[in-house]
Amino acid sequence: MFEEIYNQIKAYDTIVLARHIGVDPDAMSSQVALRDSIRLTFPNKKVYALGNGSPKFGYIGTLDKYDDYKDALLIVLDTPNVSRVDIPDINLYKYKIKMDHHQFIEKFCDIEYIDTNATSASQIVLELINQTNLKMDANIARTIFIGIMSDTNRFLYNPSPKAFKVISDMVGTYEFDLEQALKDLYRRPMNEVRLEGYIAQNLILNENKFGYIILMNEDIERLGVDSASAGNIINNFSGIEELETWAFVTEDIKNDIIRISIRSSGPIINKIAEKYNGGGHKLASGVRVKTIEEAKDIIKTFIEMIKREATIEEAKQVLNDLNLECIKYNQEKNK
Repeated sequence: MFEEIYNQIKAYDTIVLARHIGVDPDAMSSQVALRDSIRLTFPNKKVYALGNGSPKFGYIGTLDKYDDYKDALLIVLDTPNVSRVDIPDINLYKYKIKMDHHQFIEKFCDIEYIDTNATSASQIVLELINQTNLKMDANIARTIFIGIMSDTNRFLYNPSPKAFKVISDMVGTYEFDLEQALKDLYRRPMNEVRLEGYIAQNLILNENKFGYIILMNEDIERLGVDSASAGNIINNFSGIEELETWAFVTEDIKNDIIRISIRSSGPIINKIAEKYNGGGHKLASGVRVKTIEEAKDIIKTFIEMIKREATIEEAKQVLNDLNLECIKYNQEKNK
């Protein structure tokens, strides 16, 4: 399928790269890297990476402005459902391609390449470049490296031999400052560190290892952060013994939405996120709603789901214990 995608890239003079709302390093890295690779390969093509950016990710690159969609090819990266694509109207484009590593939700493009075993959208872009005539340079390699490191949290999540190999081959071929790239990725302001401490102190935790916090606009302003900051640090709460699933709810006055970021080290969470027009991975998802009441309903849904799963696990353990007792009894009886 990569060759088919390459042929479409080759056929169009104007190409737009898009990704999901709520930009993160992998989403932005994948679109910037692919844009720069296409520009390097085809200098005469008009290639644009669109969407709402964030000053926080300026070290990845810059995004573009463009509004003439006539006869353009659209490539959507890192986005499983059409409602989360960060452009006004995908129907304006002549041909559409999706490249994603999330679980399938819906078909909305002419070509859809989905690899749920890939660590990130950036890894898929790397494999596309490796398996076609698209070109690479050290700056593109650095961008891809940042995307993969971000979505795997330096391979804490979803490590695979294939990912290690393709990254090893890439960094062995294209020389860039690995240490500086990681410093850029993990640099954060003191206010965000203080926010992390505030969340740790105020996280509501129940008996089924579910934790959540609701951050209203006054909390955000008092702590001197923005509405996206909580989502930036949510992965830092993984590995806590008393926490298995956790959600950060943040009021975003500027965009008139409520952001909900959810993470899990066990229960599958993306199906519930999808019911509320959100989505993501099995253990990392997000939802955007209009009111705090809707957000609270979603939190209640997660609490009930996790409580139900905990009850099921307890029942399984009881049955397992009974089975072991029966085996032990029969062994004693037959002596």
